[in-house]
Amino acid sequence: MLNWDMSKAYGGFSRRGPDLLTEELVSALSGKTSFEFKDLFEVVHAGLRARNSANGGEEMLRLRAYEKLQNLVDGGMVKKTGKKYKGLTSALEAYSAQTAQAKTA
Repeated sequence: MLNWDMSKAYGGFSRRGPDLLTEELVSALSGKTSFEFKDLFEVVHAGLRARNSANGGEEMLRLRAYEKLQNLVDGGMVKKTGKKYKGLTSALEAYSAQTAQAKTA
């Protein structure tokens, strides 16, 4: 019978790449413009296509974008007024700085 230590054989989860969808959302919401979700998604989708990162189907991407947008709202980085979303500049800048620092670490 083999005697192997699973903790040595299993390296754990690999580190994921950057979250391009959230980066595009933050980038779009960093300006002074308020967006309804449909318009915001068009901007984000165009940005992802330009990066050649819009894969997995548009409907799935739309669902993921909505979920990530709600996480930004819950995190206090985006304000929702009615159906419009507006980024809070200082919070989004802090998030971008934190993300950039994490990439270099």
